[in-house]
Amino acid sequence: MKTIILTVFFLIVLLRLISSVISGINERKLKKMGAVEYGKKNSLLLIISHVLFYLSCITEGTMKGAFFYDNISYTGLTIFAASVAILYYVIYSLRHIWTLKLIIAPAEHHTINKSALFRLVRHPNYYLSVLPELVGFALFFHAWITLVVGMAIYLIPLVTRIREEEKVMKSQFNDY
Repeated sequence: MKTIILTVFFLIVLLRLISSVISGINERKLKKMGAVEYGKKNSLLLIISHVLFYLSCITEGTMKGAFFYDNISYTGLTIFAASVAILYYVIYSLRHIWTLKLIIAPAEHHTINKSALFRLVRHPNYYLSVLPELVGFALFFHAWITLVVGMAIYLIPLVTRIREEEKVMKSQFNDY
């Protein structure tokens, strides 16, 4: 059973890594269209924070001898899987304009998504995907210290990103 759980976990991690490839492809296409990247330094901090959060969870879990067959790990795996499913829904919804970075295409190539999800949750990628992803990952590894300390640290560049994105979107699009 433990092997099955770990296999499922690594498949979900692989899906998360594939999203990074999708982001890179979209980034190149957007820049060819004349898109502009904002908040480069903060994007780098977010990526570094994300990777460090993952590594810290793995390290903390390994040091504790994390159990991958208990209810905490199952809950973490479920949250993590749901967050990746939401991530792919967001990628599907935003299509070519979805990236890990804050890249805004010229108005003729950049549409504002006004679907129910985006009306109900201003930034579903962050609130329904990224944050639950980190919580699920930490729970899977029983990484309580990382969950508290790492999340507090991660929230600094994430809040900065959300503020930057709001500012840029309002300045670029009248209907935002």
